[in-house]
Amino acid sequence: MNEHFATFGASPSLRITRLPNGLTVATEPMPGVATATLGVWVGAGSRHERPQEHGLSHLIEHMAFKGTCRRSARAIAEDIENVGGDINAATSAEQTSYTARVLGEDIGVALDVIGDILTNSVFDAGELAREKGVILQEYAAVEDTPDDVVYDAFTEAAFPDQPIGRPILGRPETIQSFDRRAIEVYLAREYTPDRMVLAAAGAVEHEAIVEAAERHFGALPARTAPDAEAGLYLGGERRMLRKLEQANLVLGLPGLSFRDEGYYALHLFAQVLGGGLTSRLWHEVRETRGLAYEIHAFHWPFSDCGLFGIGAGTAGADLPALVEVTVACLGNAAASIEETELARAKAQLKVSLLSALETPGGRIERIARQILAWGRVIPAEEIIAKVDAVTPEQVRAAGRAVMAGAPTLAAIGPIRKLPSLDAVGNALKAA
Repeated sequence: MNEHFATFGASPSLRITRLPNGLTVATEPMPGVATATLGVWVGAGSRHERPQEHGLSHLIEHMAFKGTCRRSARAIAEDIENVGGDINAATSAEQTSYTARVLGEDIGVALDVIGDILTNSVFDAGELAREKGVILQEYAAVEDTPDDVVYDAFTEAAFPDQPIGRPILGRPETIQSFDRRAIEVYLAREYTPDRMVLAAAGAVEHEAIVEAAERHFGALPARTAPDAEAGLYLGGERRMLRKLEQANLVLGLPGLSFRDEGYYALHLFAQVLGGGLTSRLWHEVRETRGLAYEIHAFHWPFSDCGLFGIGAGTAGADLPALVEVTVACLGNAAASIEETELARAKAQLKVSLLSALETPGGRIERIARQILAWGRVIPAEEIIAKVDAVTPEQVRAAGRAVMAGAPTLAAIGPIRKLPSLDAVGNALKAA
């Protein structure tokens, strides 16, 4: 096994060990914390699915709790809740996580349960049929929620016919097609130890967790998973005319990978533009014009690409004015962001970063995600230094660069008055 301690600027108590098969174990004790939060992050998500596997990553996350060789679905829940703990899982485009929180004295129980569900799940046919039904209900709930539908449509329009653009839940026809064999093939291909991180923080002891990791995961064969299909932003539009009280709109542009040197500048541009009550969009669109109840800008970075966007809801009759004001705000920000508002955005970003480190859950998520992305845990001081080094001109340049890309437009509701995609593109060029 290879072990190393945290590098400069990281918590001195952070320890990382790599098992012979490639699985990484990372722990960070937190003095004064009585609970322990732990989880396994797998560097595989919806963008790693083949076309016929659309939605399979999410189904597997659900099925992990539906029974193992040693435990029924009920026993999984009971073993965690009998010690006052909770257990959860989540699927994203690039990662899937399985986490639990318990008292420090019960961390062995949580490790045993998570190890069991990730290595001994039986994928019973009856449980699989029931869970497909649950996910179909989840899919239906999303379809009944316009502000969920519009973001799924937005991502699909930005990355058409690509895994990274497909909704994580899948489609009814693919969900219904999955069987145990499909699950086993996906797990064997994608859940490889070299892209798995077991992270724990709080009332934890490194040696005990490494020993448990060896017991539960040490027998997994060392192998390398295939790379995901590269994401290629193309842009486009998706219009869904529905009888709703409000129109939901997302306007997007190409973003950056979190590996790109301009990532922090673009993230700060999004914050200045639409990241809070003092942002330009909020002030101009809501407070000055009254065109929307809520409007925000965002930047979603992935490992090889990114997506920048602005989301809002408004009356159908106000769509032309909303688009006009939004594009004008984009252009003005790219031309005139000042030191004062950049300093405010930096402070907001630093508070968000540091507050996440105040909980065991926030710590393990940061540890696992950074190890999967970078092969190391990046000290908070290093990130803050990069944020502080960004200049107003770099932020303005990031805004101008993103505005030069092809737009993406997704909208749902009473949208007959929404300008055409070409009109939005021309307005962006002129802004």
